[in-house]
Amino acid sequence: MPASPLLRPWTAADAPDLHAAFTADPSLEYQLGRRLDDARQAAEYLEASLTGLERRRSFAVDVDGVAVGNIGISAIDPRHQTAWISYWIAPSARGLSLAARGVASAAAWAFSDAGLFRLELGHRTNNPASCRVALRAGFRSEGIERGKLRYGDVRFDVATHARLASDPQPGIVPLPRQSPGSSTS
Repeated sequence: MPASPLLRPWTAADAPDLHAAFTADPSLEYQLGRRLDDARQAAEYLEASLTGLERRRSFAVDVDGVAVGNIGISAIDPRHQTAWISYWIAPSARGLSLAARGVASAAAWAFSDAGLFRLELGHRTNNPASCRVALRAGFRSEGIERGKLRYGDVRFDVATHARLASDPQPGIVPLPRQSPGSSTS
């Protein structure tokens, strides 16, 4: 197990880590919505991601000072108190429960700090590892959305999950969170 994994805000200095993760797993293009062929493109992506934070938040999964993944909260709707969660982990850090622990930590932030009530997520039905992340992080299965995602010329069915603020806490230890300019909390 890594010495000190935590969830923290992304910074511009994380561009080389983001590019390294993309290089190790080019399928992250589908998660990010674009290619990151070099460190400059990774820096541009991070710069764009660090603006407009009223409708989204992105947290880096940090292992010993290296950003190895992302937990994103997007489509934040204050009126209905809902949002969408997404996640990815670089191949070098998979299998360590970082995604599930990171999703649980981001959900705790969304319910407490952001005042949200319902979080939703979805994954391709052909991705059982992502399903395990969702279930371990306390997200209940809600159904299948047929043909929802299109990657290239292929359409994928999506399994949807949701977690409510009133649901029981998952049986895992969330990653510690670090706020901008502070230590872990």
